[in-house]
Amino acid sequence: MDEIFDATLSEEINRLNAEHRRYAQRLDELVQKPYLSADEQLEEVRLKKLKLHAKDLIVALENQLPAIA
Repeated sequence: MDEIFDATLSEEINRLNAEHRRYAQRLDELVQKPYLSADEQLEEVRLKKLKLHAKDLIVALENQLPAIA
């Protein structure tokens, strides 16, 4: 049972890492622009929050792995 839980946890961590990379990539694209429209400014703020939330979830899940191993 723990093996299934570990695998599921690892899959979720991998998914969140991919999501975090997508947010970072889009933020990099926005930073390269000399000027951001109002919509792009809102997107930048939203992406920063989503990226931080994803990282927080990754850390929380990674902290669960050693506890059950």
